[in-house]
Amino acid sequence: MDTQIFTEISLSEILVELLLMPVIAFLVGLVMVLWMRKIGARVQRRIGPPLFQPLYDVVKLFGKKTQVSHGVVHDIGIVMAMGGYIAAETLLPVPGMNGIAVYGGIITLTYLMMIPSLGLALGVGQCANPNGSIGISRALTAMLAYDIPFVIIVFGVAFHHETTNLVEIITQQQQAGIASWGAVQNPLLALAGLATLQGMLGKQPFEIYIAPAEIATGPMVEMSGKYLGGLFVMQAFQLYTAAVLYVSLFLGGGESWFELLAKSFVVVSIPMMIAFVFPRYRTEDLVRLFWKWPVMIGLLGVAFVG
Repeated sequence: MDTQIFTEISLSEILVELLLMPVIAFLVGLVMVLWMRKIGARVQRRIGPPLFQPLYDVVKLFGKKTQVSHGVVHDIGIVMAMGGYIAAETLLPVPGMNGIAVYGGIITLTYLMMIPSLGLALGVGQCANPNGSIGISRALTAMLAYDIPFVIIVFGVAFHHETTNLVEIITQQQQAGIASWGAVQNPLLALAGLATLQGMLGKQPFEIYIAPAEIATGPMVEMSGKYLGGLFVMQAFQLYTAAVLYVSLFLGGGESWFELLAKSFVVVSIPMMIAFVFPRYRTEDLVRLFWKWPVMIGLLGVAFVG
């Protein structure tokens, strides 16, 4: 069925999706960055940044002179950090643009979402800065911590819907309204997914790999100009990708862009509100927490999948 759907889509439509999807993800991601800052400001009783501040930041960073480049590997690492999410955007089913998504699936998405952390490790490792190395070692440890429950969640969702194709998963969830959503049919997997989402976004209390007061921002210590701008853009893609993926797995996707974005912003708001309340965990506490609660809840969710 997937092959038949894919062959009915023209090459021009596929090219349009390849161009539009990253642009849409970038713009929505910038708004999510602003939303994240606004939530943090409200929690801390501040006003927060102006409307176009994320866009100003991107223009400012890419307009600044890059102080130093540590070679080709450094450049490739930043490209990988952004490229992993850009590739993931094309496989996310969104209203009106599912031509490439029907050909992929959540297994491919799982691999693509690991590339940015590996690219960041590759680029920062070339810098030979001890603060950067400490930050990267913590970031890779954190990735190992949240990837275990994430894989369990992906397996549970695929097992329940008997497919790894996100388009089919969304279609099944939209058949009977809210009652057929993954969050309703598999609440334990959805709960584990929310906890894992907090770690994937690297927000408090799971920001140990940045720890600005401890290791001078970790991976970003050797980044300036276009490199720091690239990481800022990566953050925008990351917020969009994680939110839309969660909505696709547990909230029935979106039959319209308004519905999809409304659900996505609600999903992003949950970890953001938690982020500014709890203190930062140490690396060993982070691993212990993720391998205990989200893994246990995810395994219970898989056991009760109907």
